[in-house]
Amino acid sequence: MDILHVKRPVPVAGLDDIPLPSIDTAAPQALVARCPVAAETPLVDAQAIATEAGVAHVWVKDERGRMGLGSFKALGAAYVIAHDASQGKARGQTYVTASAGNHGMSVAAGAAAFGASSVVYIAETVPEAFALRLAEQGATVVREGATYEASMAAAMQAAEDQGWALLSDSSWPGYTTRPHRLMEGYLVLMAEAIAQMPQVPTHIFLQAGVGGLAGACAALVRKVWGDGPRIIVVEPEVAPALHGSVAAGCPVESSGPVSDMGRLDCKMPSLIALKGLARDADAFALISESEGQAGAGTAMVAGLPSTPSGAAGIAGLLSLSETQRAELGLDGTSVVFCVLSEGPE
Repeated sequence: MDILHVKRPVPVAGLDDIPLPSIDTAAPQALVARCPVAAETPLVDAQAIATEAGVAHVWVKDERGRMGLGSFKALGAAYVIAHDASQGKARGQTYVTASAGNHGMSVAAGAAAFGASSVVYIAETVPEAFALRLAEQGATVVREGATYEASMAAAMQAAEDQGWALLSDSSWPGYTTRPHRLMEGYLVLMAEAIAQMPQVPTHIFLQAGVGGLAGACAALVRKVWGDGPRIIVVEPEVAPALHGSVAAGCPVESSGPVSDMGRLDCKMPSLIALKGLARDADAFALISESEGQAGAGTAMVAGLPSTPSGAAGIAGLLSLSETQRAELGLDGTSVVFCVLSEGPE
């Protein structure tokens, strides 16, 4: 594992016109509460993982049952569409996106719930089983490009050509309003966790693809718990979108092979998330493919089956060397918070 320790806030160029992540929990909580399948997800005291990690407690926010979609992503795109519906703007609309995983499910489910249509572009490497799941939710599925970035470019072009509403979970110059609101939806899970936690954690491990989950959670953590918890962002070493951008001091696109952590295999960060995490995170860690698999294996043995993507935060904790543990101040008294972001495939 490679860790980049930083002194907050990290100066990152090119983000002056990019907003910071929202910390308004009231708006998404009120709207999500109106959903018929909305229910608080559990916080699990994962003692088996804590023992292996050599810490006092590992608290896991278990998002595998969120709204019947099996992922925290249910709180994102569907929340944006629900917001549009509350303003009379969703019915009859076509939402288009690219997805490396569960974001597309949220778009499809949200569109179906509010009388809209959805088109989801996926890369050639996305498993056919996921394409079928999207279709079951009512989405029109289009395969385009070898990478998430290529399928996103195709979705952007389709939005322009067809007059569709682009609903990405990433953000870039000129496209921030919808992803900013989407990240606001993720605050619901962190607000729940803050209320559920019996003590303030000393360390928080958050997995990241484009960074939306990590950016939203970290922003709320700093608002509620201040500078106490150390926040570590975990990415695949072949997709160091945030790690590479923070190290470079500007947004950069990474390159590398396809990762088994497919939901996290994003080569370019969301600029909203990057701006927030440059302010809020203490370290950026990269895990190997084998470390990601090992983390998922440990989660399964602990009764929390997931994927290498969903358990990547846990994998980051378990992959630390003794030197890295010391640098992060992790010991037998530490209390760690992680998010299990999706269920098994």
